[in-house]
Amino acid sequence: MSVPDQMVIDPAAETERICGVMRELLANDLRRRGFVVAMSGGIDSSVSAALAVRAVGPSRVFGLFLPERDSDPLSHALALELAEQLGIAHTTEDIAPVLEAAGCYARRDEAIRRVVPQYGAGWKCKLVLPGGGPGSDRLNVTSLVVQDPSGTQSVVRLGASEYRQIVAATNFKQRVRKMMDYYHADRLHYAVVGTPNRLEYDQGFFVKGGDGLADVKPIAHLYKTQVYALADYLGVPERIRTRPPTTDTFSLPQTQEEFYFAFPARVLDRLLLAYNAGRPAAEVATALGLDEAQVRWAWTDIAQKRATTRALHITSLLIEPVPLPLEQEQRA
Repeated sequence: MSVPDQMVIDPAAETERICGVMRELLANDLRRRGFVVAMSGGIDSSVSAALAVRAVGPSRVFGLFLPERDSDPLSHALALELAEQLGIAHTTEDIAPVLEAAGCYARRDEAIRRVVPQYGAGWKCKLVLPGGGPGSDRLNVTSLVVQDPSGTQSVVRLGASEYRQIVAATNFKQRVRKMMDYYHADRLHYAVVGTPNRLEYDQGFFVKGGDGLADVKPIAHLYKTQVYALADYLGVPERIRTRPPTTDTFSLPQTQEEFYFAFPARVLDRLLLAYNAGRPAAEVATALGLDEAQVRWAWTDIAQKRATTRALHITSLLIEPVPLPLEQEQRA
């Protein structure tokens, strides 16, 4: 069986399986009445919201829109379109004032000005990976793109300190969003739905205590290609299904590929699947129309990201095991 063939799923059967597990987890493990889903207008949160509705019905799903100063207005428009299509209750929480108070923008801009002193009002920015691939002596060396008020862009190499501060400051956005998720979940006695797909979950493309935090993650086992298959089956609007995946984190438009992933999602899906299955690089290269060197470079990148982001997957570490209260009751 070819690498692409293994990506094919039965969307109807998978939807029913996921929704059945979601209902069971909600009733037996989480003991909550419904689901809160933060909707970004992207494919993953849209599919997650549609699955939640299939699982428990629209009256027990709450949609949350969480824009801030750098958000693309299209994200809100697409999320609203889907929420109304699904027939769920929803609200918008502008998180910019919270981010301003926490110093998110000021801390980010202070780091940027250390490498671009003139950066200020009217400027925009994003982080990007330079052209990687076979022959690169380093992986994931991030650069800063800035755009002045006239629209002129320039690329600046970041030092480790500046890079870490920019990332730390922008991570406020994901963490404040999650705080709002849990406010509404607590208010409604609902559970929070996480929206990472398998690529994001495997490769650590999430913020600990931010978008990595949730009560249930219904699509974390699905490759991005499979998420798109579910989106088509679930009737997610075409404008969402055809929109390029974006981080929607920085003021300049930024795709996930240029920020974090070295290949388009549909290619990286198959590279990751083949890596997990231990397939020969030459066979994978032929199946995907790549050079063998590209496949091996991608696998090195996959392994490096797993190692670098391992701490994101680890919950609070204990000095010694402490049984959960329910486990102690069951033993009594």
